[in-house]
Amino acid sequence: MQKINSITFENTLPAVFRAVSGDSAIEHSDVWLSRCSFVRPGRYTVEAASGTGKSSMCSFIYGNRHDYDGTILFNSTDIRSFGIGDWCELRRRHLALLPQEMRLFPEISVRENIMLKNRLTDFFSEQEIKNMLAEFDLLQKYDTPAGLLSIGQQQRVAIVRALCQPFDFLLLDEPVSHLDRENNLIAARMIMEAAHSRDAAIISTSVGNPLLLRAGDSPGESIVEIKL
Repeated sequence: MQKINSITFENTLPAVFRAVSGDSAIEHSDVWLSRCSFVRPGRYTVEAASGTGKSSMCSFIYGNRHDYDGTILFNSTDIRSFGIGDWCELRRRHLALLPQEMRLFPEISVRENIMLKNRLTDFFSEQEIKNMLAEFDLLQKYDTPAGLLSIGQQQRVAIVRALCQPFDFLLLDEPVSHLDRENNLIAARMIMEAAHSRDAAIISTSVGNPLLLRAGDSPGESIVEIKL
């Protein structure tokens, strides 16, 4: 499957919002009931109030949900045309997702949670994974069950896990909501470096504590703010 160069929403609206399509918040959205394109290798921060559909937006792009009106295009292809095999390939090679709820397995170790993902592509060596955990001051938790970590520690582990694959677009749903500024900056740098090395786009959502992305030297690394 070819690389995803653009993701476009055309007059899209989550089905749950049909009854409130005249709501002023939706009418002023840059995404819903509008035409909005995310282009690789852009850097996008999506600011949204709770309940306005940021998690839904990520789920629609990732193919986890299809309960929306309108059209979503990858390049020029309607994603409703994709079958199971297409989505498996997209999630393995082209799309990476860090969901808000993180979805770590609490009963297995940090190492095992990350390796479950990394074994699908062998993208990083184990030493590279250890180096990333060390940047987050989490290497000492390598063999600790994820369920025994704090929420902030779990969030950092989930960030490392999300980077363990190739991708054209990295979807981050409130990725630093439980992190202090220092760890936010570490996460932003790690994510920016990963996206730059893959020539990939970042779409990061927030309800008030955004990922502290910084504009790079190239035009594709400018920060675009989207209102949901």
